[in-house]
Amino acid sequence: MVPDPIGVDSLRRVLVVKLRHHGDVLLSSPVFRVLAARAPQAEIDALVYADTRDMLAGHPSVARIHTIDREWKRQGLLTQLRRESALLSGLRERRYQLIVHLTEHWRGAWLAQLLRPRWSVAPARDNGFWKAAFSHCYASPRATPRHTVESNLDALRRVGIYPTEDEKRLVMVPGPEAEAKVDALLAQHGVAAKGFLHVHPTSRWLFKAWTDERNAELLQRLAKDGHRLVLTGAPNAREQAIVKRILERAQAPVVDLSGQLTLREMAALAARARLFFGVDSAPMHIAAAMGTPVVVLFGPSGERQWGPWRVAHRVVESGHSCRPCGNDGCGGSKVSECLTELPVDRVHSAINELLARP
Repeated sequence: MVPDPIGVDSLRRVLVVKLRHHGDVLLSSPVFRVLAARAPQAEIDALVYADTRDMLAGHPSVARIHTIDREWKRQGLLTQLRRESALLSGLRERRYQLIVHLTEHWRGAWLAQLLRPRWSVAPARDNGFWKAAFSHCYASPRATPRHTVESNLDALRRVGIYPTEDEKRLVMVPGPEAEAKVDALLAQHGVAAKGFLHVHPTSRWLFKAWTDERNAELLQRLAKDGHRLVLTGAPNAREQAIVKRILERAQAPVVDLSGQLTLREMAALAARARLFFGVDSAPMHIAAAMGTPVVVLFGPSGERQWGPWRVAHRVVESGHSCRPCGNDGCGGSKVSECLTELPVDRVHSAINELLARP
């Protein structure tokens, strides 16, 4: 392991690898900003899964986005090999001097070996091949949780690149097309910018969800308070069914945009809201990236690692001694009592408190 800082002035191309979910990719966005600030002469590329591409699209510090489609494995071995070969060829053409690998995914170790950059950095692992693949490895905190943004930035600290506080903000760019579509949708429903609350009650992970009944009661209360409500949800059938049940129970005036927005359009919508309410999910991180105040429910996942970043917020959690456990529901049941037992009163109060702040 090389202990010395790298030669930032000699960098011409850098590859940042983040093969995780949507929110994880967005939380890596400050890494690109810091790299571009310290090495303005360099082009900073990203390698992410294809479905997460929009989290970095338009980022002013990202030169190219290379993608891996999770569906390659289902398209047959020959197709997968052709896709993988084309990806590797494209990466080799870029001749990277530095690879920043931000997860423990084994692909990063193989790429560091195959692309042969001068420097490469990744999280520390107790494995001989892994250690040999990278010039630098960075340690995770042993006893206390660290926010994921800071953990990502630890990769840069390890090679002698130290971020300033103003460089740690999340970056997401909706783009003019997304903004125009959202403005048209809001106008169609007679909703003014900064005149509504954005509610995203669902998650792809059921163990992160509140109950339909309590979501419906909260919508009723917020509507009674006089708030305009705009609700979003993912386009998949399961989340659409959840949204339908919530709205049927609520019987409240809600603008339902669920299933109608891309991720970048979701960002444009969140930017126009007075406040975002939801659970630990990518839309919550999107709202935080847009600077919109956030009220969020946390259960099995930990707010110290995954909470709203650098934005006014309130975290509502149960105080159960077992949380955050990291499990997919109590006993792996997909139902988290630390979430389902959260009372509506506490959530309603948190929203009112945040709305009332100076």
